[in-house]
Amino acid sequence: MYRILRSALLAALTTSVLAACVYYESPPGPGQLSASPSNFERAWYGALAAAQDAGITLSSQDQASGVIRGTREGIAVTIQVWRQADGSVRVQFDAKGPVERDPDLSQRFSQAYDRRTGRY
Repeated sequence: MYRILRSALLAALTTSVLAACVYYESPPGPGQLSASPSNFERAWYGALAAAQDAGITLSSQDQASGVIRGTREGIAVTIQVWRQADGSVRVQFDAKGPVERDPDLSQRFSQAYDRRTGRY
């Protein structure tokens, strides 16, 4: 009886350990597309993370149009990420409403964005 119970527990433990394993793909070889994100993707995901770091509650995000919207203490926030003609990416932060409730919001976002994108 105990032998069957012990075998069942061992099988369940082994299954759960294997289910927790992560598989990482090997890097692309010659002639394959690069798996590294584009400048736009790095800026987009950096802006999303920085907004959350700054305490902004996100309400919508549309990567195709490059617009992120959210709020912080009644302040409406819009973050725009877009490609420029020279291939660089621009990120713009706009806050409207009672900004006196959080006067450092723009600066916190900027610092978080620099940290998230490695610009310090």
